[in-house]
Amino acid sequence: MNKKITAQSKDFSQWYLDLIYESQLVDHAPTKGCMIMRPLGYALWEGIQKELDAQIKALDVQNCYFPLLIPEEFLQKESDHIEGFSPELAVVTRAGGKELEEKYVIRPTSETMVYHMFAKWIKSWRDLPLKVNQWANVVRWEMRTRPFLRTTEFLWQEGHTAHQSKEEALEMVYNALAMYKNLCHDLLAIPVITGQKSDAEKFPGAEKTFTFEGIMPDGKALQMGTSHLLKESFPASFDVSFQNKDNKPETPWCTSWGTTTRLIGALVMTHSDDKGLILPPRMAPTQVVIIPVGPESKRAEVLVYAKTLKKELFNKSIRVSIDNRPLSPGAKFYDAELKGTPFRIEIGPQEIENNQLVVKSRIQDEKQKIVRNDTVSFLQAELNLFQKELFDRATKKRDNLIKEVSSWENFKEELESGYALTSGWCLSPDCEQELKKIKAFTRCLLETKKNVICFFCKESSKQDVLIAKSY
Repeated sequence: MNKKITAQSKDFSQWYLDLIYESQLVDHAPTKGCMIMRPLGYALWEGIQKELDAQIKALDVQNCYFPLLIPEEFLQKESDHIEGFSPELAVVTRAGGKELEEKYVIRPTSETMVYHMFAKWIKSWRDLPLKVNQWANVVRWEMRTRPFLRTTEFLWQEGHTAHQSKEEALEMVYNALAMYKNLCHDLLAIPVITGQKSDAEKFPGAEKTFTFEGIMPDGKALQMGTSHLLKESFPASFDVSFQNKDNKPETPWCTSWGTTTRLIGALVMTHSDDKGLILPPRMAPTQVVIIPVGPESKRAEVLVYAKTLKKELFNKSIRVSIDNRPLSPGAKFYDAELKGTPFRIEIGPQEIENNQLVVKSRIQDEKQKIVRNDTVSFLQAELNLFQKELFDRATKKRDNLIKEVSSWENFKEELESGYALTSGWCLSPDCEQELKKIKAFTRCLLETKKNVICFFCKESSKQDVLIAKSY
């Protein structure tokens, strides 16, 4: 156990904060509610960005960029939208040494700016579908912040599309949701639950909102991203229309979808332990760190050997580094564990003489000795096994944190015990409102219909629902 990190079992929230600062993912910012992403933290975001950007482009979506400052009047054009974001808005009222005649909102999301431009770009059915995405920062004035999970400023991608038909738009919504699910499962090794949000929890201005939710080790749900089918009134508010094939004006159906640096917080909480981070190999900026050991008199010889090995691994697309800092081997081992490097290799004069390497996995206690010539094939296989094991054990942990509960009398007790719950729901907002009294929320509707009665009113259930406390 790392003595500088609070034990997860003692205080999960403090464990998380200790871990992200001690492992140098982030540092404190002098700006209230913000964070500074250090190189390791930003490298994780770059890894997500690289993988997700390729998947976005595979959906025929093109990247672009819209302004950070949005005229305040834009947000007032769609009543649900402005009402939903009003408490979180940061507004620029003075610039250039004088009061501004027109106020500007610092981007909380870009729908209003996007649809202002869509009105210029879309004239005919031939201009559709129009699909754009931007990688950007946004500002939402949060009262209580926690790095990666909820900060005043954060990084994200936001996709915006316009389509001729509702069916085509819904297909885009589902494709985006599937893309996010694949990203979480295949890259981050995080099992997620997908489903539709309730009307009370959907995005301001959306007809339907779909989410992908992770269940963290403390039993709380984390909304990791969303995909929305917007109401027709949203583009109509910005005079977005097109001439259909019969030369009649129509309002396009629009979508928006996004995910954020919150994924990094989910990654940390899902996999890490009291020693430090544990990074999935497909995600880790460094998959293997080579650490020279042995007497100083032999260090030059060992370093040459290590550089040869590094080149060999690099040529096989294994992300590898050599830790040649003037620190003790023990300090380097500690650092590799703290920062979640999947594998470390120890090389000293004895290993060179015996044509062997000492390999240590981040998720196994014992070291292994392998034949030098087997290094590439060994690591390729072990990196894949490491990735699979992380997903499998995260899935098992997640499943053990979800209970099916039908009795309202047991809800609060189970939630306080650290469980997320599945139950039946009549879909009444009144029953959903009762959850807030015990600091819980509906997270998403499930495809199953196992429960016959509603969790609160005992009327017939129309849909199973995931219920949990949340971040």
